[in-house]
Amino acid sequence: MKENRNQLYVELQSIADQGIVLFLDGSPSTPEHVTHAVCAAEESCYMRDYVYDESEGVLKELHFDKLHEV
Repeated sequence: MKENRNQLYVELQSIADQGIVLFLDGSPSTPEHVTHAVCAAEESCYMRDYVYDESEGVLKELHFDKLHEV
């Protein structure tokens, strides 16, 4: 579990270092906050949503949104 947490943090830090903005449930966030939320969510899941700049074809934002049961 700790290894998965560290891998996620390293991945998100790398993404943030490239200037890609991270969002957690609709608000700008940090690699630390996203990692904590995703790893602490035992009974729920987070979905990744990749937002690209259509004109440049580059990733601009990475959103993590909690999935709610219907």
